[in-house]
Amino acid sequence: MIRSLAGRIIIVCLAVAGISALVAGFVLFRLVSTTTLDVTRRVLANQADVLAAQLFETDGALSGRRRVVDILERQGISVVAVSQRGVVIGDANAVAAAKQANAVDGGTVSKTVDSGGRTYLVEARDAPRGSFALVLQPSADRSTIRRLIGNILFALGIGLVVAAVAGIVLGRLLARPLRRTAQVAYTLRAGRRDLRVPVEGPREVADVAGSVNSLADALQRSESRQRDFLLSVSHELRTPLTAVRGFAESLADGVVPPDQAAEVGRTIENEAQRLERLVGDLLDLARLSADDFRLDIAPVDLSGVVCETADVWSVRCAREGVEFRLENPAHPVAVHTDPRRLRQALDGLMENALRVTPSGRPIVLAHLPGRVLQVRDGGPGLSEEDYRIAFDRGALHRRYQGIRPVGTGLGLAIVHGLVTRMGGTIQAGPAPEGGAGFTITLPG
Repeated sequence: MIRSLAGRIIIVCLAVAGISALVAGFVLFRLVSTTTLDVTRRVLANQADVLAAQLFETDGALSGRRRVVDILERQGISVVAVSQRGVVIGDANAVAAAKQANAVDGGTVSKTVDSGGRTYLVEARDAPRGSFALVLQPSADRSTIRRLIGNILFALGIGLVVAAVAGIVLGRLLARPLRRTAQVAYTLRAGRRDLRVPVEGPREVADVAGSVNSLADALQRSESRQRDFLLSVSHELRTPLTAVRGFAESLADGVVPPDQAAEVGRTIENEAQRLERLVGDLLDLARLSADDFRLDIAPVDLSGVVCETADVWSVRCAREGVEFRLENPAHPVAVHTDPRRLRQALDGLMENALRVTPSGRPIVLAHLPGRVLQVRDGGPGLSEEDYRIAFDRGALHRRYQGIRPVGTGLGLAIVHGLVTRMGGTIQAGPAPEGGAGFTITLPG
C-alpha cells in the first residue's frame, strides 16, 4: 500500500487529518483552560467585592458574617483576615499565598501566584478593621475534562474517517490516468507505436500524458527514419556486392575474354572501393554515437588547416574541370580543436560539393573573420525544406537518388556529428555562387 500512489495519498490524508485534530484539540483545551481560569478570577473578584461591601455595612464585624465565610470555604475559597495590628489569620497555605501576593499589606490586590508548587488566585480588599484576602486554588472539573477529551477524540475519529474516504477517492482519481499512462508506456516498450494516452486530469498528470505521447511520436518518427535509412543502406550495399559477385563469377568461370580481364578487374576494384567508403561511413557514424569517441584537442592555426585542405582539393577540382577559390585571411587564427577531425569535416564538405558541382562552376573554401569556415558551391543547390533536413542520415540521398549525383547519404551527417563533438555548430543555406553553402562555427 505504501508503494502505490493511492496508498500514499490515503496515508498523507490520514496524517493531515490526525495532526489537524490533535492541534485543534490542544488549542481548544488550552483555550477552555484559560477561559475557565479567567471566569474563576472574575467570580472570585466579585465575591471579594461583595464581602468587602458587607463588612463596611457592619463596620467590620466579621463574626456577624460567619455564614458568608462558611459558604466561601465550602466553595474551596480560603479567607485570610488581617487585623489592624498586622495579625494574619487563616489557613497556612492560603496565608503563604497571600503573603507572596503582597495581599496582607492592605489595598486592592488581584494576582495569580505559585506557592508550594501550586497555583493560587488571590483577591485582597480593605476592611474597616484591617483587610482580608480570598485565596482559591483553581482545579479543573474532572467531568468537564473527560467530556472535553471525549469530544476531541470523537472529532479525531470523524476526521480520520473523512480523510480516509477522501484519500481513497482522490487516490483513485489521480492513479487512474497514471495507470493508463503506464499501460501505454508498457506497450511502447513492447514495440507498439499506435497507442496514445488521453490528456486529462490535473495539469501535472496531463503533462505526463502529453510527454508520453510526444515520446511515442518521436519514437515512431525515429524508427521510420531508421527503417528508411537501413533500406537505403541495404540497397547501396547490395548494388556493388552484386557487381563484384557477378564479375568475380565470370572470371572464375572463364567466360571473360583475356583482353577484357583488366577492365573487369578495374570494375571490381571500383565497386570494392565504393563498398569500403560506405562501410567506413557507417563505422564513423557508429563511433560518433559512442561515449568514448576520442578528440585530441590542441592549439591549431585555423588558416594553416584551411591552406592544407586547399592544396589537396584544388588539384582534385582542376582534374574535374571545377573552378576552385580560396578565401583565407593572411594572419593566423588560433583555436583549440582537433585538427584531424576538423580536416575530416572539411574534406567531407568538399567531397559533397565536388560531387554536385558541374564542370566550369566554382567551389569556394572560405575562412571568414574569427573562427568561421565555409564551403560554398555553384551546383544546383537545395530547397528550403532540404536545408532543414540536410544533416539527417540519408535524407538527401533518398530525395535525389537518380536525379543528381549522390554519395552514400552519410557524409553530411558525419560532418554534423564531427562539428558537434568538437563543440561547434554547422548550418546549411543558399550560397552566393548559386548552390549550397555550409558554415562551420568553432568554439573559442
